[in-house]
Amino acid sequence: MREAEALRAAYDGVTAVLSPLSPMELLAPTRCHGWTVADVVHHLTEDARRALVALATPADGPATRTFVTYWSPGPAPAPDWESAERAAAASAWAARRAASVAREPGLLVELWRSTSAAAVHAALDARHAFVATQGHVLTVPDLLTTLATEAVIHHLDLLLGLPATPEPAVATLDGLLARHGGVRPPDWDVEDYLLKGAGRLALSTTDRTALGATAGLFPLLG
Repeated sequence: MREAEALRAAYDGVTAVLSPLSPMELLAPTRCHGWTVADVVHHLTEDARRALVALATPADGPATRTFVTYWSPGPAPAPDWESAERAAAASAWAARRAASVAREPGLLVELWRSTSAAAVHAALDARHAFVATQGHVLTVPDLLTTLATEAVIHHLDLLLGLPATPEPAVATLDGLLARHGGVRPPDWDVEDYLLKGAGRLALSTTDRTALGATAGLFPLLG
């Protein structure tokens, strides 16, 4: 299945970044504000665990979400920057506490390596048409695309430079914009698109002019 191979490539890309890092390098900050590398590793491992549960949880169709609408819980409330900052800080703090259960940071990488490999194996062996996850029903290909998208975005959090397989994340952002009649500004390269779509880079005045009404949708991924 093409989506399973995309997930394998996305997870292998993360593993390749993490494997040479020392324990102290795993405590370095990332593009995900307030998160260390170890925090991101723990978060991705939990996502791979969710994949294992979802792939073992067949559901009756039809799907209630696609790989695009999975990221769209509903209309966003009016912006409250103080509340948003507090929520982001609380999320980073929760990630730090969760990751700290490991005796040392290197063990998180070993757990990621084994869990992500198991998730890929389950994806390649998937036999169900629909699965349940987080209160939604998705087709297996759409589930795998959401997982690959998350891995691509967090791969970017970990390093400078573009992951080898950004296509699932790009397709997701394209779909989210298209739902509201928007398109990517032509002068954005893929890396800019991913970083701005995930809220890692702020939109400039020029960006907001190019996006028009769809600028209010950013960041497209929470």
